[in-house]
Amino acid sequence: MSSTPQHVVSSAHISNFIRSIIEADLANGKHNGIVTRFPPEPNGYLHIGHAKSICLNFGLAQDYRGKCNLRFDDTNPEKESEEYAQSIQDDVRWLGFQWAGEVRWASDYFEQLYQFAVELINKGLAYVDDLTPEQMREYRGTLTQAGKNSPYRDRPTAENIDLFARMRAGEFADGSRVLRAKIDMAAPNINLRDPAIYRIRRAHHIRTGDKWCIYPMYDYTHCISDALEEITHSICTLEFEDHRPLYDWVLDNITIPCHPRQYEFSRLELHYTITSKRKLLQLVNEKHVSGWDDPRMPTISGMRKRGYTPEGIREFAKRIGVSKSENTVDMAIMEGVIREDLEVRAPRVVAVINPLKVTITNFDGAQAREADFHPQHPEFGKRLVPISRELFIEADDFAEMPPPGWKRLTLGGEVRLRHSYVMRCDEAMKDAESKIVELRCSIDHDTLGKNPEGRKVKGVIHFLSREHALSAEIRLYDRLFTVPEPDADKDVDFCKYLNPASLTVVQGWVESSVRDAAPETRYQFERLGYFCTDRLDHCPSGALVFNRTVTLKDSWAKEAGSS
Repeated sequence: MSSTPQHVVSSAHISNFIRSIIEADLANGKHNGIVTRFPPEPNGYLHIGHAKSICLNFGLAQDYRGKCNLRFDDTNPEKESEEYAQSIQDDVRWLGFQWAGEVRWASDYFEQLYQFAVELINKGLAYVDDLTPEQMREYRGTLTQAGKNSPYRDRPTAENIDLFARMRAGEFADGSRVLRAKIDMAAPNINLRDPAIYRIRRAHHIRTGDKWCIYPMYDYTHCISDALEEITHSICTLEFEDHRPLYDWVLDNITIPCHPRQYEFSRLELHYTITSKRKLLQLVNEKHVSGWDDPRMPTISGMRKRGYTPEGIREFAKRIGVSKSENTVDMAIMEGVIREDLEVRAPRVVAVINPLKVTITNFDGAQAREADFHPQHPEFGKRLVPISRELFIEADDFAEMPPPGWKRLTLGGEVRLRHSYVMRCDEAMKDAESKIVELRCSIDHDTLGKNPEGRKVKGVIHFLSREHALSAEIRLYDRLFTVPEPDADKDVDFCKYLNPASLTVVQGWVESSVRDAAPETRYQFERLGYFCTDRLDHCPSGALVFNRTVTLKDSWAKEAGSS
C-alpha cells in the first residue's frame, strides 16, 4: 500500500486473535495498513451470520483506519440476480458501513483469471480433463484412500492450451470437460486432489451476459481476486480452513505480486432459526414466510423489518466475539441485546391489542394529562394522554374471579389508569354467551397526579380513550421454529418444526400520537413489548401497521423454567 495511515484501535473493542494478528503485522511493518473485504455471492439475502462477518471485516477496517471492499463472488450465474446484489448493498449500508471505492465483482477479473489459468497450463500445473462428474468422484478417493490420476492428466501442454481455448469458444457441451489444477491425487487434504478450476456452463450472467460459457470455481477465483485487490487479511469462516492450502497453492504458482493470508473464525449458529441459504430459499418458495424480508427470517432485511436496530445488531456481533471455537448462540441473547438498545431509544406509547370496552359512569369533569415519551429522556418530549367516557383496556387486565396476588382490575377493585385517574370497577356486562363485553366503572376525580387518600392502590393498567384511539393492524411475531436446532436431524424435514404461532395478526388500537409515524419508527408499547411500524405496509395518517420486535421480557425462558 502506498500510504501510511495512523493505526488507532478503540479500547471499547474486545480483543480477539484476528486483532492480535493485525496489530502484530502493523507493528512489525509487514503491512503499512490493512485491506479487508466482504465477498458474498449474490444468490440470496444476507442473514445474521453474514452480519457478524460484515461487522468484523468493516469494523476492523474502521478501527485500524484501513479499507474494506465489497466484492460479489458472481461465478455461479444460474443462482444470482440483481435483486440479491442490490439487497446486499442495502444491508451493508443499513448496518452502518460503507465499502471502499466502487462495488467490485469477481466478473471484473474474468479475463485475468483466464490468463492466470493459461499460465498454470503452460507451467504444467493445470490440464483439461474429459472425465464425467461421476468418474471424477470415483477417481477422487476417500478420506482414508488416495485418489488416482485421471487418464487425461498428462496431456501435452499445447493440447491443453488448445482445448481450454476451445472450451472458452463454446465448442464443447456443458459439463463435458473441466480444467483441473495438477497438484497431488494422493494428498491427505482432498481439496488438493486436482481440484476443478473451470467448468463449462452456458448461463446468462447478470453482468457479462453471454460473453462467457466457462466460469471459474470459487476456490480459484477467490484467492486471485483477493490478490488483485491487495487484500492484507482475507477473513472467512472455519469451513474454509481446509481450503487454505489450495488458496496458497494457486497464489504461489501464478505471477502475481501480492499474496494475502487467509484467517478463519467460527461461523455463527443461532438457536431457533436456520442460516442455510438453500433452506431459507425453501421457506420462501414454499410460502412458509412472506418473503426473504419476512420479520421471522434471520435475514438482515427481515430483522430490519421486524424493528431490530443496526446498533443492536452491531452490539450483538461485538458481544458474541470472534474465535475458532464453536459459536452457537441462543436467540435469547440476541433478543436481550435488542431489548437493551430499544430500552434507550424507543419512545413509550400506549396500545391495546385485546380490547375490552370500559364506560366511565361519572366521567363529567375528567381531564387529560401530559406524559413523557420516555421517563429517562425528557428531550423526547411529551404528549397528551386524553380520557373520554368510553375507554379500551386490555381484556387480560380484568378478572371476574382473580387469582391470588392479582393486582389488576376486578369487580369492586381499584387500579390506577396509567398517567390518569384511579378507577373502580362497579359492574361487568355480559353477552348471551356469558362473555364479558363491557365494564362500567367510576373514577376518583381527586386522584389525577396524586394518590388517593386513606387507601393504597397497587395495580396500574394502561388504557386508551376510545374517542381518540387509532385502529391499527398489529402483527405479533414469535420465533420461527419450536426447537433450538430445527435442521440438526438430516433425516427429518426441518419444516416439521415450524412454529404455528410464529405470527398472530390482531386488530388493535394505538394512541393518536403515532398517527404520523414514518415507516421503521420504533416504540415501546407500554406493558406489551417493542414494536416497529412496518417498512412497506404502514402508511402515516393512513393504514397503521406495527410489527412486534421483541417482548418486554424473555417469555421463552419463563416457559422453559415452568415446563
